[in-house]
Amino acid sequence: MVVVAITIFSIQSKSQSKIIQSMSLYNIEINSIDGSPIHLNEYKGKHLLFVNVASECGFTGQYEDLQKLFDTYQDRLMVIGVPCNQFGSQEPGSSDEIQSFCKKNYGVTFLMTEKVDVKGDTQHPLYQWLTKKDLNGVKSTSVKWNFQKYLIDGNGHFVDYFYSITKPLSSKITRQFK
Repeated sequence: MVVVAITIFSIQSKSQSKIIQSMSLYNIEINSIDGSPIHLNEYKGKHLLFVNVASECGFTGQYEDLQKLFDTYQDRLMVIGVPCNQFGSQEPGSSDEIQSFCKKNYGVTFLMTEKVDVKGDTQHPLYQWLTKKDLNGVKSTSVKWNFQKYLIDGNGHFVDYFYSITKPLSSKITRQFK
């Protein structure tokens, strides 16, 4: 009897796993910093670089190189800044304040989302997909700090992630676009 129960559980678990792994990044809903919906499927064919950003962090200067990365490879890449206030409360501003700060100080023209949680019980579905192997099909990770980067290929497949210390113009990232 116990063997039968384990077998049934195993079959259900494999079935559920296949359903979860088939979840596409392109079906995840998130809004832009101005509140309008972002349709990630509009970026099929381009790499996506998701970066949880903060205006009052020691890594905030990376906005400059994120903009240079976007300017250089925008035909093949969409950089998406994702404001988050979960690390040292270093993104306390409103959407308007964040947007103004980024444009004024770094000339940011790449896509910025609404402020979300990237970890914990209120983790946004985008970051659930980025950090859970069951969803992205490649690996599980955890977001350690602001300016951690997640790279997705033009087909919506998880490529890799990079901690905050990896600069946006690092060859670890740019080699994907050569």
